[in-house]
Amino acid sequence: MLARLEAHVAEQRRFAANASHELRTPLAISKTLLDLARTDPTCDTGEIIDRLHTVNTRAIDLTEALLLLSRADQRAFIRVPVDLSLLAEEATETLLPLAERNGVTIETSGDVTPTIGSQALLLQLTMNLVHNAIVHNPPEHGTVWVHTGVRPRSVVLTVENTGERLTPQLVSTLTEPFRRGTERIRTDHAGVGLGLAIVKTITRAHDGTLTLTPRPAGGIRITVELPAAARLT
Repeated sequence: MLARLEAHVAEQRRFAANASHELRTPLAISKTLLDLARTDPTCDTGEIIDRLHTVNTRAIDLTEALLLLSRADQRAFIRVPVDLSLLAEEATETLLPLAERNGVTIETSGDVTPTIGSQALLLQLTMNLVHNAIVHNPPEHGTVWVHTGVRPRSVVLTVENTGERLTPQLVSTLTEPFRRGTERIRTDHAGVGLGLAIVKTITRAHDGTLTLTPRPAGGIRITVELPAAARLT
């Protein structure tokens, strides 16, 4: 128990240090841009404003992700009946334009998958998984599969995608906060490094399990298994 407690404290310290570093970066960039605008009368203010907007948006996205992570970790949510298959449909429909821009095909299948939890958090989980599967995929010919299913005492959501071949060692680190999986990432969708960390925390808060498995042909298969509820009507 003491060893687990020490490991948890060490993990929290690493997370706080990483979060501080990630938040400091956009603030430092903003200060540099503002100093440039104040001291250099020949600078292009329109370009600086555009860059400030991009940096500020990233800082806001990171802050919101950190708040979501904290909320899920504290289990500060009301549990209601949720059908994962409907969330899968919503996530794929929402992200379909992104998939089309990237030349990625999405295939959705499965059954009604009733569980109990926060609909907002479970939708965020599903969106993160589908979004990751789209952007970490070969351009123009990638595929994403989204499947929901029912087991005797649980329901599962599986999202898998084509891509580069991944080592088990790399896959085992992808749920760590601010771990972006540099062997997979596309620079135009770098995100804030909390996508799979949020998925892991939301899954754990719903008493579920998260499994990441490299696909033999390349890409990754991610499975979320949650306790089943009475079949929704």
